[in-house]
Amino acid sequence: MAYLIKTPCGIVQGTACAVPGVVAFKGIRYATAGRWEYPKQVTAWEGIYDATHYGSCCWQDWAFQTEEQQRKSPNYKEFREGDSYHYSEDCLFLNIWIPETVKKGSRLPVLVYIHGGAYVKGCGHEKPFDDPVWPTKGVIAVTLNYRVGPLGFACFEEAARESGHAGNYGLYDQMTALQWIQDNITAFGGDPRKVTLMGQSAGAMSVQHHCLSPLTYGLFSRAVMVSGGGWLREFPVKAADKRYDFWRNVMAQAGCDSLEDMRQLPIEELLNAWHAATERKRGVWDHCGPCIDGTFIEDDPIRQLRAGHERNIPYMVGSTSRDMIRGKLARVARHYCADQAREGKRSSFAWFFDRKLPGDKRGAFHSSDLWYWFGTLRNCWRPMEDKDIALSEQMVSYLTNFAKCGDPNGHPLPMWEAGRPTSPRVLRIGEKQTHMGRVNGIRLALSSLWGAITGQ
Repeated sequence: MAYLIKTPCGIVQGTACAVPGVVAFKGIRYATAGRWEYPKQVTAWEGIYDATHYGSCCWQDWAFQTEEQQRKSPNYKEFREGDSYHYSEDCLFLNIWIPETVKKGSRLPVLVYIHGGAYVKGCGHEKPFDDPVWPTKGVIAVTLNYRVGPLGFACFEEAARESGHAGNYGLYDQMTALQWIQDNITAFGGDPRKVTLMGQSAGAMSVQHHCLSPLTYGLFSRAVMVSGGGWLREFPVKAADKRYDFWRNVMAQAGCDSLEDMRQLPIEELLNAWHAATERKRGVWDHCGPCIDGTFIEDDPIRQLRAGHERNIPYMVGSTSRDMIRGKLARVARHYCADQAREGKRSSFAWFFDRKLPGDKRGAFHSSDLWYWFGTLRNCWRPMEDKDIALSEQMVSYLTNFAKCGDPNGHPLPMWEAGRPTSPRVLRIGEKQTHMGRVNGIRLALSSLWGAITGQ
């Protein structure tokens, strides 16, 4: 069957997907951009756009690693084993899943997901995100690619003179995708006034930046931050001019004399030069991530949050029991929702996921909850149990309810209380029956330490 939709850009053809009753439109180009240029939104195409296959991912280390090297990553088996990916600088594509029975004018809520990967890797169609079940609940799903690593977050002084500011190319890509959705999602049966922005890890921190940026007003009305909501001092955002010296060093490592030379540099040589410069610095985050550019990010995010400058919209914020910086993310999520209540803002909802996934002893590791939120357990290598299937159904229901009305609750789900200034309770999801309860930070830290010692 040919699935054709007429959009403001032109006609697009989709395809049936693994979820019965759901149609996918994959690899839709939402913008174009040259190297270290800001994206330009796509507004038209010629003929019928073939959206039956995923688009290219941004160039990243995965593209140049052998199978043996890739297997050393703890998340290779979770995210990529058995799949193949194409890489390119021409990578600004998004994917849309809709109910097969949807009609133009249906005005369904839309849930847009930004992938994580420390701002240096990942894409919008890795295994946990491949064919989400959200449309079976009446919610349109969107995932997207954006520029990562040096292509997405380089910060050259010469580029600042050229454009008025430098850096954050990946964030501008995400924003342009949201603008494309505003202009086109009605054709797919979506409601541009009911867009929920969701992200995990670096994607969650990206969502936080969108919730603080003056450039993204009106592009979404709710937000979900998975393992990265609130803010952590461990991930500082520096001013753009504090990064110029590092990127001058990258240029020197590449043997280039100008930004134009760097733009002509083969991608593998660029990545090698970046890695060579990185070896002399502490951590990737300090030099290859969001920066205060004075436009998209106007000021230090911690200062902005303390001043209450984030959007007054409903939030869902949470983490896993064996997440990065174990214990701290859970506290940050709870405090973030409590702060929303203290400031008299919209209701926000904190959760804590502690399901010990079957198949090994990693427990509820960073990213483990994605299978459940997307309803994609079928893509996972793990011997999932009936308990996991029921848990995923519950979590998908909470998430899609939130996308519909800004409140995750609904019959027959256990009651999820919004954050309150004095309440220490969050929604506990995982090993035990879902319930409102506390997260003991000291006990969690000790448990994490014991897990690190014993491998359990």
